[in-house]
Amino acid sequence: MILVIAEQREGVLNNASWEVVAAAQEVAQGNEDLVKVAVVGSNVGLVGEDLASASVAEVLVVDDPSLEPYTADGFVDAVTQLIDAESPELVFFSHSYQTRDFAPRVATRHHRCLVTDCVGLKVDQDTVVLSRPMFQGKFLADIAMSNSTPNFASFQIGARRADSVVRGESRSPTRRVEVSIDKSIIRQRPEAPFKETKQAVDLTQAERIVAVGRGIKGEEHLPIVQELARLLDAEIASSRPICDAGWLPMDRQVGSSGQTVAPKLYLALGISGAIQHLVGMKGARTIVAINKDRDAPIYEVADYGIVGDLFELVPALISVLGE
Repeated sequence: MILVIAEQREGVLNNASWEVVAAAQEVAQGNEDLVKVAVVGSNVGLVGEDLASASVAEVLVVDDPSLEPYTADGFVDAVTQLIDAESPELVFFSHSYQTRDFAPRVATRHHRCLVTDCVGLKVDQDTVVLSRPMFQGKFLADIAMSNSTPNFASFQIGARRADSVVRGESRSPTRRVEVSIDKSIIRQRPEAPFKETKQAVDLTQAERIVAVGRGIKGEEHLPIVQELARLLDAEIASSRPICDAGWLPMDRQVGSSGQTVAPKLYLALGISGAIQHLVGMKGARTIVAINKDRDAPIYEVADYGIVGDLFELVPALISVLGE
């Protein structure tokens, strides 16, 4: 059985939890009876009802006043009791700040390690194999899950699409799981949740992205990309070399050291497809790549590929869209 620990803050479900449900359903290979989703906190019944729209065996609600406000001490104890009661083979989390705060301790209590920041998965016969970036995204490591259970893993936000979750024709059953938390173990006094510095643009929310790579050759050629993005009502993004050169601000970078995105459309212009970039965008619903090199790695993940010169193709697209 695969247990997904959904994340919520003050009764609001983190959308990344749906991505993890999608990953669990992928491992289950159509047998959603192998997937359970749990929500942990105080007064989280409505969150459980929201999760019940997914096609899973059941939704588990761990509701205790001691779990609000969030503390790692309280969540470690509650999630440990939940896992001991349900005996899953796999436990999946989203790779969020909250997960990084408490999940390693949960894994340690079960004498296991936590495989973090996963971007891919496959089922090889009966073995689940997860992929995660290593050495700042320079390559991906495949990690096979052990026969000793439970196995713990967290998934990078954007590694799966939230809208790929299989929904049931009827709502999945919901069950309350009782835990007993000794308030004396909660030694932490929580402060306001950490918030990242607000970026000028949040590419994770974009439905359409036009991304540019070194094939653009120079900053003076960016206006044609900007015009195409305007006509498509899309955000502009780039691979790391473009931002390193100062042609676009760093908050436009997609990849292992930038933002991870999953738009409906990702148009890659002159991007070769280094693994550091691919891990940040391969969750897009539709990927269209334009590159002169027919052997460029970007074509391995692209849904549609056009082998050609972007300086000929982009103006042609602008001409058609501008009519």
